[in-house]
Amino acid sequence: MARNISINPITRLEGHGKIEIFLDNKGNVEDAYWQVVELRGFERFCIGRPVEEMPRITPNICGVCPTPHNMASTKAVDDVYSVEPTPAAKLVRQLHYNAFMVEDHYIHFFFLSAPDFVVGPDADPAVRNILGVIGRVGLDIGKKVIDIRKRCRDIIRLIGSKAPHPEGGLPGGVPRGVTEEERRWIRDTANDSVEFAQFALKLFKEAVLGEKKYFDLVLNDAYKLNVYDMGLVDANNRVNFYEGRLRVTDPKGAQYALFDPRDYVEYIGEWVEPWTYIRLTHLRKLGWNGLIEGEGTSLYRVGPLARLNVASGMATPLAQREYEEMFDRLGGKPSHHTLAYHWARLIEALQAAEDMQRIANEPLLTSKDIRNMNLRLKKVGIGCVEAARGTLIHHYETDDRGLVTKVNLIVATQHNAAPICLSVKKAAQGFVKGPEVKEGLLNMVEMAFRPYDPCLACATHALPGRMPLEVNLRDTDGQVVRTLRR
Repeated sequence: MARNISINPITRLEGHGKIEIFLDNKGNVEDAYWQVVELRGFERFCIGRPVEEMPRITPNICGVCPTPHNMASTKAVDDVYSVEPTPAAKLVRQLHYNAFMVEDHYIHFFFLSAPDFVVGPDADPAVRNILGVIGRVGLDIGKKVIDIRKRCRDIIRLIGSKAPHPEGGLPGGVPRGVTEEERRWIRDTANDSVEFAQFALKLFKEAVLGEKKYFDLVLNDAYKLNVYDMGLVDANNRVNFYEGRLRVTDPKGAQYALFDPRDYVEYIGEWVEPWTYIRLTHLRKLGWNGLIEGEGTSLYRVGPLARLNVASGMATPLAQREYEEMFDRLGGKPSHHTLAYHWARLIEALQAAEDMQRIANEPLLTSKDIRNMNLRLKKVGIGCVEAARGTLIHHYETDDRGLVTKVNLIVATQHNAAPICLSVKKAAQGFVKGPEVKEGLLNMVEMAFRPYDPCLACATHALPGRMPLEVNLRDTDGQVVRTLRR
């Protein structure tokens, strides 16, 4: 009997990874690993660069989520130079960031996760994609998705010079402000973004929550993981994407820690395993206790569901109502149902759109006071934001000339890497009975990592390579007896 099933590469994520599933003699899943086999490099080749160039360099780590790297880097450079942005500059940054959160959350929901629910987890892979989703929900909805993402990216382009890899980060401010004429179309985009966010939530409730088989899947224990949660909160413990303190809650929802991101090294430990290029993380004061959940775990999750778990509520009224409904239908807070990440993601898109409305109507938005030049080099800076995928930390150190001597990046996929491994293992144990496994069941294993929206370019930074899909079936001696290729 084959003892090993490889899913390589896994699909509908950013980057290249694989899943290795190990079976016992009866064909049951004994263990499973989510592996990333790319090479990390940015922390090394940024050494020697002027630190003020980092907000321009680091967005090139990833084409899917460049804005969080730009913003975390900008905030780290603020810290290096001991400077706060002007109030107007901060509003421009927050507008930029909310526009990103709206458009990026829709990349994931409509392009990556919706095929599993709108089309079906065991549908033919040829139609289990964005085209299949459009075929089910209609071309007009597909056009709306494209339109709202384009208009939000126009805001990013306005502020950051380009949408794919924005460069709009300066210590103490931003390179350009917003005019009154631009305010008008920004306000229109914000209003339409709120309307579309409400529509997206309605679609989710109808297509997922309204289908008993899918809602049962959301609540299935195979997609549940009891670990800690972490995310940024404001002074009132509400969800904040741009700033605040990092709050950690235990698996029962009690506060474990609340700290300034500058103190992250006291709370976050990094760990290396030989089977992946991603550095895993854990709660440092609890020590590395391995890939376990529940009592004794030192693992935590970040991202949309984790942010809602650690917060006492949302920062905007419409999102707050959705937040309350979500936890009510999931049976209370905290929720550890991994597939609920998709639901939380849409609620966050609504908050980001509502906050865009607020900023678009702020009189100060069009102020020309957009740069604080009171710079004082202190040689160490740490910046933190909530990327769409979770907490992102940039840590820089420089010499007396402001040239970078050390870079440490902890991205959302690193925080989530160990929980993803556990989630994949639980799903494999719940759905895989080898060695002859239907493709749809293997996709249900992939559905365990997809809610985290992992970004492997951010976490590892690839060298050029190929990405075939191969499933290797091995005998009890580990020899490959059959290879399936896509």
